[in-house]
Amino acid sequence: MPDGTEIRLGEYASTLLRREQLTPRDVDRLRALQARGCLSLDQVPAGWRLKTDSTVGILVLDHIRLIIEPKFAIPGEQLMSWLAYALGAPAPLRATARRWATGPEGYADLVAQALLQQCEQLVREGLRRDYVPHQSVGPVLRGRLDIAAQASRRYGQLDQLHVRTFDRETNIWDNRILGTALRAALTLTTGPDVARDLHSIAGAFPQAPTTDAALRALDRTQYTRLNARYRAAHTWARLLLRGGGVTDLLTDHDTSADGLLLAMPALWEAVVRRLTTEATAPHGGHAVHSSGSSGITVRGDLGSTSTFRPDVLLSLPGRDPTSRTFLPVDAKYKRYDHHSVAAADVHQLLTYSAGYTPSGDPLAVIVHPRPGEHAHRILQIGGPRGSLGNIHVLGIDTHALPQQATAWIRSALPWPGR
Repeated sequence: MPDGTEIRLGEYASTLLRREQLTPRDVDRLRALQARGCLSLDQVPAGWRLKTDSTVGILVLDHIRLIIEPKFAIPGEQLMSWLAYALGAPAPLRATARRWATGPEGYADLVAQALLQQCEQLVREGLRRDYVPHQSVGPVLRGRLDIAAQASRRYGQLDQLHVRTFDRETNIWDNRILGTALRAALTLTTGPDVARDLHSIAGAFPQAPTTDAALRALDRTQYTRLNARYRAAHTWARLLLRGGGVTDLLTDHDTSADGLLLAMPALWEAVVRRLTTEATAPHGGHAVHSSGSSGITVRGDLGSTSTFRPDVLLSLPGRDPTSRTFLPVDAKYKRYDHHSVAAADVHQLLTYSAGYTPSGDPLAVIVHPRPGEHAHRILQIGGPRGSLGNIHVLGIDTHALPQQATAWIRSALPWPGR
């Protein structure tokens, strides 16, 4: 555990660490995160220069507790609301009222509370039970006689019977995942009340042999009517079990570091995907895959075939009720409320519009976070032969709740053919 030294940084900030503040194991952990683009670590004469990127959260090292706060787009008091919206999971109570800076845990404490509340609800409703196989030896036949074990171990004696039984127990993977996540949450929170509640509820859940075993079980979990009520708890458990690098929706692969890190660009992509899908659904719109026959493919170059894939490809109704058209949408976690759109992004969106929208009206959309208020501007790209297309740049107010942006997105989106 760290010795109590806490270091706070914002996104894209840097700090100088003394040589003795990082152990060799810490350096290996940070190098692994550097390889995934989460931060950078450079050795300097005075020690180490640590620079953050767009990954926020908490990282528990051997001697320090590193807290990276969201400074750019989504304020700390709203981060849990946007995270819960992206995951489609219920947020913990008081999430919108809790500020990031009220404690050293940052949003890790709120994620732990979200898991805690879901687990408490499961305990109140009764944990799911299923048949678990057991092998035992006893004087009475109960279940099925294990003939092979009886013959090879007892040599025909019947004073003790090798039997196989199936008993309904809570010691199943749905519950083991949560028991493991609850114990992982205890290492991240320093609040005594939350720690006490986590310790109390953890006793009701069995634990997996290892964190990796719980993660493998979580990855292969299929939800049916029997375990559908576990989905929200498993969502928060996944964040906690991934530790120093959240996987699945929000980042790449887990590392050995204790912590809870969140990749903000991936979070923003998930938010935009849900916002645009929900905004167009009342008018018959829906998201489609931008791969296979619907993909933009580059062939004939050196190396393998490459593709262009927008973050969201919307299928929208046209003027004729029987016709539909595509609208590509790209999520950009950039300061496009302060800076002009980069030339590379303009080129990228023009490629999308040429590949997916009608030649007479090429359209594409950029959605970026904009603290303070919504904003809408249109980039008009032209050449010697006329218009090349329009790019609508939508800024979403991240100070508001994400649900409040849906109606504005619906009115601001360009509807092809209208």
